[in-house]
Amino acid sequence: MKEILIAFIVAFAVSAAVGPFVIKTLRRLKFGQKILEDGPKWHLKKQNIATMGGFIFFFGIVAAMLVALLLTKGEDALRWLIVLAMATAYGAIGFIDDWHKIKKSQNKGLSAKQKFLLQLAVAIVFITLLRVCGMLTNVIVVPFLNVSFEVPWILYFIFMSFVIVGADNAVNLTDGLDGLAASVTFVVMVFFTAAALYLAEGTLAILPAAAAGALLGFLIYNFNPARVFMGDTGSLFLGGLVAGLAFAIDLPLILLPVGLVYIVEVLSVILQVGYFKLTHGKRLFKMSPIHHHFELCGYNERQIVITASLITALFCVLGYFGVRWL
Repeated sequence: MKEILIAFIVAFAVSAAVGPFVIKTLRRLKFGQKILEDGPKWHLKKQNIATMGGFIFFFGIVAAMLVALLLTKGEDALRWLIVLAMATAYGAIGFIDDWHKIKKSQNKGLSAKQKFLLQLAVAIVFITLLRVCGMLTNVIVVPFLNVSFEVPWILYFIFMSFVIVGADNAVNLTDGLDGLAASVTFVVMVFFTAAALYLAEGTLAILPAAAAGALLGFLIYNFNPARVFMGDTGSLFLGGLVAGLAFAIDLPLILLPVGLVYIVEVLSVILQVGYFKLTHGKRLFKMSPIHHHFELCGYNERQIVITASLITALFCVLGYFGVRWL
């Protein structure tokens, strides 16, 4: 518990401390967010607010985990190192995407195909590493029902690779309002800290604890009105972290309850596109992802973020009981 608390405090302190420097640097480099013109009109005032702010919580997490390595003398560190490496790889994909957007001065970076193939490659490498290191089984456990079933490894690799890519993109889609993705993911990181502790997963709990602290420090600058956006650099990193931790505790299906907000965001886009095509131009929601629909219904950003965080907290509590019932 001592190492977990220290990691949380170090990550928060580093994120809070480096925030102004990172924001100043991003502004000097003119790394500003480009806003889509077909979005909510009041979002246009966010044009050119510093983006790629994901570096703020990345620095906090890395600093905290370096301290944790010293405190634990590297005991059982391989599992969280693999998770952190995958999250960093996804963050790198996000960085490339952000860089292209800034270079082209528009809100379009990598093509959907390019991003998908890169994400899929990272997912396959991650699952392979966990498998080779003996940290992953091909037994899928269904939370709450206490049911498990074994599937052939090839099917497990294919299905779970798409689960990881889907989770990564879901977190990315959730990053559409000031503080939304950071707040929701903060709650999810608290859940993974508690779950890893209960499952006695060695030092794995230190990583989500550090992420929770770093996100709290980041929210000082990202909560509405935001002074910095995390960009794809940050949101894809967080998506990798969320998915990686679910696999690290060998409970990928736990993403269904604890990641409910992410899932709803993705489903809202899928339903919107599908309904638009089927009805030849009609819309199911005023705008997707669904957080923009609620905006256009008259709710402000803070109300939406707080509500989404509370819903996530409720389902994370349910998810924790699901873990305890295994």
